[in-house]
Amino acid sequence: MTNPQELLHDPRFLRASTYDAEWILENQMGPNALWLTEWLVQAMDLRRGMRVLDLGCGKALSSIFLAREFGVQVWAADLWIPPTENWARIQAQELGERVYPLRAEAHALPFAEGFFDAIVCVDAYAYFGTDDLYLSYLHRFVREGGSIGIVVPGLMREFDGPVPEHLARRQASGGVFWGPDCWSLHTADWWRHHWARTGLVEVEVADTLEGGIDLWRRWDQAVQASGAGHFPSDAEVLEADGGRYLGFVRMVARRA
Repeated sequence: MTNPQELLHDPRFLRASTYDAEWILENQMGPNALWLTEWLVQAMDLRRGMRVLDLGCGKALSSIFLAREFGVQVWAADLWIPPTENWARIQAQELGERVYPLRAEAHALPFAEGFFDAIVCVDAYAYFGTDDLYLSYLHRFVREGGSIGIVVPGLMREFDGPVPEHLARRQASGGVFWGPDCWSLHTADWWRHHWARTGLVEVEVADTLEGGIDLWRRWDQAVQASGAGHFPSDAEVLEADGGRYLGFVRMVARRA
């Protein structure tokens, strides 16, 4: 199976599977944002009209998905993608009355405390959220009883000492999977403890995506087939890993 539309269809993500594969791949900045967003919100109670912060939204695919599928209002915040560029994508999807793009750094959010009903962060939280102090900053922007949900590439088990050889070796594509930034990858249990010990939130879900490594491999295959890849293929390391270490972690918590 090499057709991108077929590769991106999965019965676990029926909403995401209806979206045009070319559009998803053209705007991708990492593993399939729509799969991961749909998986995340399966564990959240999003209702029409809610105010949602999509933190680190990239090219706003997750923001567009949330607004269209759940009728929420989304503030699409990203540091690197110009808001004007995201606004064009949002308008093309006729969602200008529900999705509001802005440039924001994760430590300098321009919002009132308690403004949001929910905060989501798809494939970005590990870049800043491993900081012991970050949750105490972020949680103030969601109302009491509101939810915070993240999905990140993560580990199925932690390791001490040397990086497993298959993660650190150079692949035939020329890429090396494990770089210094990968030390931000952690298990679901690590993330649960990281948040729960603060007492600021009540962790409701901390788990991994069943078959996540297979979805990651299919995503890599679709990216390579489409020619939309920004980086060398990780197919070799994903196949060698087979889910021993790599996958996706989801966590949802409610502000205490």
